[in-house]
Amino acid sequence: MRELIAIDLPPGPDFVVALNEIWNDGDAVLPIDQRLPRVARQELLNQFKVKEVITSDNARLHLENSQPVEDGDALVIATSGSTGAPKGVVHTHESINNAIQITGTRLKCTSDDHWLACLSLAHVGGLSVVLRAMSYKSTLSFVDQIDQDSIDAALNSGATMTSLVPTVLQSADLRQFRTVLIGGAQASGVLPPNVVTTYGLTETMGGVVYNEEPLDQVEIRISADTEIQIKSPTLFRCYRDGTDAQMNSGWFNTGDLGELVDGKLKVHGRKDELINTGGYKVWPSSITAVIRTINQVSDVVVAGTPDDKWGSAVTAWIVLKKSATTLKLDDVRQHVKMTLPDYCAPQKVYLVAEIPRSPLGKAKFFELNKMVTTQLS
Repeated sequence: MRELIAIDLPPGPDFVVALNEIWNDGDAVLPIDQRLPRVARQELLNQFKVKEVITSDNARLHLENSQPVEDGDALVIATSGSTGAPKGVVHTHESINNAIQITGTRLKCTSDDHWLACLSLAHVGGLSVVLRAMSYKSTLSFVDQIDQDSIDAALNSGATMTSLVPTVLQSADLRQFRTVLIGGAQASGVLPPNVVTTYGLTETMGGVVYNEEPLDQVEIRISADTEIQIKSPTLFRCYRDGTDAQMNSGWFNTGDLGELVDGKLKVHGRKDELINTGGYKVWPSSITAVIRTINQVSDVVVAGTPDDKWGSAVTAWIVLKKSATTLKLDDVRQHVKMTLPDYCAPQKVYLVAEIPRSPLGKAKFFELNKMVTTQLS
């Protein structure tokens, strides 16, 4: 009987050893995000019905009420849960191997590469770095935190490839890497030539569109209501709770809206991110990109909030740079209106000390709404 075994270990060689042992035994892996508090980890283990947990002292803790996996299942990986409880996405060895093959082909991976693993291994972006290095027998290094010192140390040790979230681009010099994959939240601004933007989901085993172009064997189409649909050999088998993959003749509905322009995929955002303000439809990503160019702004996120007058008010949460002195609501609005239609200008702006984000760089609005804020006037 095939079982689901959780790896509750920090990124490093011990994680790789545990992963190989589990797969050699024919079982499937659930990587546990090391940032989760103890209670959240236990909830995840219970929700996904894990049989055993491998911990830092190399012990295997047995759990009750486990549920077997199917033959061929290799991985259960949790979605970000940014819009609710995380779902367990079930990938097979076949879908994982396909993902390694098509991404490795596009990136021209070889055994001479040196991958730097920076992201959580509980998400496909981070885990895929490890899986590519294992498959191509490349050198693999790990770092606990992302800053210029750790990046420089990795480069000095020969690192050539890595995968990061877009926020790192604002604070680190990454030009010495051969390739830097950027996924998770959308990147903005002018990017270095060695940066490859990726689009994909946990359900697709990570990025299947690089620099807006689908990878080999990946098909993209846009539905009548502009939802992005994907057909790919990297697609998951089902969710851990037994629900199916919600596919139509092999096409997966992503929940993202976008368009194809001359064969290139333009992603507008999630269906539930679209702001309908006063009858106009507004994408937060475009407003975020413009506000980020204000000199005083260090970080920003935009979303719709309930409003009696507008239905949804365009709302921005801004982190100011330490050198910034003042910023007024009208300053932000006028800056946005220089580039975008006037209905895109935020009706509400709040100052916060920081924007809480997931390991993939996505804003955590539940935590953001609980933070102390100052509303600009």
